[in-house]
Amino acid sequence: MRPYEIVVIFDATLEDSVIRETTDKIGEYVRSKDGTTGRVDRWGKRNFAYEINHRTEGYYVILEATGEPAVLAEVDRMLSLRDDVIRHRVLRQPEHVISTSK
Repeated sequence: MRPYEIVVIFDATLEDSVIRETTDKIGEYVRSKDGTTGRVDRWGKRNFAYEINHRTEGYYVILEATGEPAVLAEVDRMLSLRDDVIRHRVLRQPEHVISTSK
């Protein structure tokens, strides 16, 4: 099991319920594959430094998860297929960073 951080930028025009539902589905999927989920930071709407896909702001969410690489690769694939996700990144974290943040 490896620690990961998932950063997702949603379309700012989405309702909070849709964003919460999507983040909950990510957590449920990781847990269903014997992983664990940690902290979820909802940064809210932020302006972009430059325009992305003709948009100037997005809704930022950061999730912590621990799981096998194949599970997080599937999360990465799932996020890339969603139309309401502007950008996302799945980052592997060093072991000591996650253990000290709890």
